[in-house]
Amino acid sequence: MSIYFLGINGVIGSGAFLLPQTIYKDMNLMSVFVTICAALTVSMVALCYADLSSRFTGSGAAWLYSYHAFGRFTGYELGIYTWFLGCCTYAAEIVALLTILKTLSPVFSNHVVYYGIAIGIIVLFTIINLFGRTIVKLVDNLSSAAKMITILIFIIIGAFFIHKMNFTPVIPKAATLGVGPYFKHFGAAFSVVFYMFTGFSFIPIAVAFQKAVGDWGYVLVIAGMLISVIGVAFAGSFNTPSLIASLANEHAMLSKWIGKKNKHDAAWVAILLSAIITMILITQSYLFLVSCIVLASFIQYVPSILAVIKFKHTNEFPNNGFKLPFGYVIPALALIISCYMVTNFTWKIILVGVVVGVLAAVAYFFIEKDEEVEEKHQKYLSKMRNK
Repeated sequence: MSIYFLGINGVIGSGAFLLPQTIYKDMNLMSVFVTICAALTVSMVALCYADLSSRFTGSGAAWLYSYHAFGRFTGYELGIYTWFLGCCTYAAEIVALLTILKTLSPVFSNHVVYYGIAIGIIVLFTIINLFGRTIVKLVDNLSSAAKMITILIFIIIGAFFIHKMNFTPVIPKAATLGVGPYFKHFGAAFSVVFYMFTGFSFIPIAVAFQKAVGDWGYVLVIAGMLISVIGVAFAGSFNTPSLIASLANEHAMLSKWIGKKNKHDAAWVAILLSAIITMILITQSYLFLVSCIVLASFIQYVPSILAVIKFKHTNEFPNNGFKLPFGYVIPALALIISCYMVTNFTWKIILVGVVVGVLAAVAYFFIEKDEEVEEKHQKYLSKMRNK
């Protein structure tokens, strides 16, 4: 059940509360259609991951699959991008939390207060993570339950306040200007919606509830939002260091000191490194961080989807459990739609992706390979291929 709640916290975060107005701005009520498209796309990617996870037992997800499919360097690059994705998500949730607090009191707009609280939260989460997983699991379970209850209450009560006149017009004005502008707006909305589902205007939800049921509704949604965002940020503070630690501890993709653990079995070096990068990223805007997350997600999804296609073709690393149905149909569709997202990234976001990749590539050549680990890995590959 704790693993299930971890998945809930990974998907339902600040995006569900902070992005509806941004999406509606681009597509009006057609944003429902965009949401369904994004949900189907992410579901297909998730099925690809389920297929891959049944083939391997190690931790690392995207980087591990790419490592086995396309070699050490590809796996290493994907590992760095996945870690960067985790840091961006962690930072985005912290920024989202402070953005919510800004609407409650102007004092949070003060830079000293804003960054003081942001850094204080990161330091607090870091200290908790250094003492192991017990507290992490408890907080994750509580925040997942709180957000699910909040969303269900909003949906159930909100259903009684739906008015027919609010559904006109359904088609956005952009759609009347021709195919080009329509797809431009669709792409902008799609990229934002995509973030809402990955982690596999703001406050309009709380204001809407306030108008419908009164002040208690506003307080309820705000409280749910705060708990939800804190929960995802806390989950990110736990998950992100484990990504870079797995790079160091499994197949020696990074220097071993990065994966060092303390007496509580916490990867303390990885925890501190992740906290430092997150502190740097909180200086950016929420929407910029969301775009970075979508880019990093795209970068890890595409090689993973290609890995599914390769393993289906070569029959390497057989499935032990779930097996993706319908042959190549699902990975092919997931790949095509995922690649569509590239057309919606700004040059600034693409530049960030390039810089991360180049820096990681340069560092790769200074990492000393562990020949013993590599030899064991080759024996493992041989054993798996012969099954």
